[in-house]
Amino acid sequence: MTKLPENFLWGGAVAAHQLEGAWQADGKGVSMADVMTAGANKVPRKITDGVVPGENYPNHEGIDFYHHYREDVKMFAELGLKAFRTSIAWTRIFPNGDDAEPNEAGLKFYDDLFDECLKYGIEPVITLAHFEMPYHLVKKYNGFSDRHVIDLYVRFAETCFKRYKDKVKYWMTFNEINNQSMYNNDFLMATNSGLVFKGDENREAAMYQAAHYELVASAKAVKLGHEINPDFQIGCMINFTPFYPLNAAPNNIMLAERLMQRRYWFSDVHVNGVYPENVETYLQQKGYRPDITEADREILKAGTVDYVGFSYYNSNTVALPEGRSIDENLAPEDVTVENPYLATSDWDWPIDPVGLRYSLNWLNDRYHLPMFIVENGLGAYDTVESDGAIHDPYRVDYLRAHIQEMEKAVELDGVNLMGYTPWGFIDLVSAGTGQMSKRYGFIYVDKDDDGNGTLQRSKKDSFGWYQKVIRTNGEDLD
Repeated sequence: MTKLPENFLWGGAVAAHQLEGAWQADGKGVSMADVMTAGANKVPRKITDGVVPGENYPNHEGIDFYHHYREDVKMFAELGLKAFRTSIAWTRIFPNGDDAEPNEAGLKFYDDLFDECLKYGIEPVITLAHFEMPYHLVKKYNGFSDRHVIDLYVRFAETCFKRYKDKVKYWMTFNEINNQSMYNNDFLMATNSGLVFKGDENREAAMYQAAHYELVASAKAVKLGHEINPDFQIGCMINFTPFYPLNAAPNNIMLAERLMQRRYWFSDVHVNGVYPENVETYLQQKGYRPDITEADREILKAGTVDYVGFSYYNSNTVALPEGRSIDENLAPEDVTVENPYLATSDWDWPIDPVGLRYSLNWLNDRYHLPMFIVENGLGAYDTVESDGAIHDPYRVDYLRAHIQEMEKAVELDGVNLMGYTPWGFIDLVSAGTGQMSKRYGFIYVDKDDDGNGTLQRSKKDSFGWYQKVIRTNGEDLD
């Protein structure tokens, strides 16, 4: 059986806005993440009109990685990481997004961070846009609803590609770009595309047009990146949550298929350079995405990605409600049902390790490109014992089961897998809830949901377990 390759990228994943903090340091501008308040389990975060006094904005401090990165990266090296996935905060480089010149202090921070990683043999894996659009572009253009933002993004990408061309090999253009298929979710729309809806605006129509501009921006960046350094590996990044039909009822099977089409056409365009037929037909029927040019179509063909990066946390099970039709525009949240075969996390997410193997096979069969699992993990409550120990067997159990299925996909199914970077391997601010108590990490950070704590780092039991997994290239999962 095929083993994991010796150069397999075992690592960990974070995002700049969730851990860096220092939200106004060294010329950084305000991003969308800086106007997101704290939420809680089943309590959504609010996006405020600017920074409002008295509100709690947990991303402002994060875990202050900006001032702790040297000791943190040393700890990452002790863990054994071969890859560190993070993002470049757009507003550190262009504080407003449309500034005449980049901010040198921001560029230097990432120079220093990448140098520190490379010193320990850790490959930076960099996402260019990870829910960090400059707030100024949201106010001025309503984000990617305006074609002008394409060139602003490409200029940001070009600046990063040229500056770090000898330090970063692995890139991704947009994080979880397909999240915006859930266009009724204000948080997902604002963080993905910078769209802030007003009144009875047709959200679906706005999403399709903005997503098109993002895909054009991504394709232009990919082509430019390859020109700057032909050795760059530039991927897309999608949130992969497969839809299962609840049972063998044909309508439920077709419902699941339709939902998969509505969610994964983004990666079809990234990989194939063209829109799939089902989406083209739908857009024509609806009259959506009115602004698409022949030049856009040529750009999409010329800027296809080298690999498919994706997050996987859970699967979703659906059933068609009585009296409804699969040809209605049904939102996933309207048709989701409980899967009787799966347990759930503290945040009610189904736990489905086999779904990861299924996802890898589905993506491999569709795209025939290298795959990269760039997020996977369990958000859970951790308890610090009186002696300072943090016992988290639930996290080890979750990750072990998913890694086992990942290895089956490689060894038994022939999937070409580049690496595995579990999410939030150091505790950070949750993107969805703004909580610190929703912890994913092997490294505990002393901070609570109210922002109190010393920020001291300490190892959980899972730290030693993952250290062993990396050391044995996935052979020893006990």
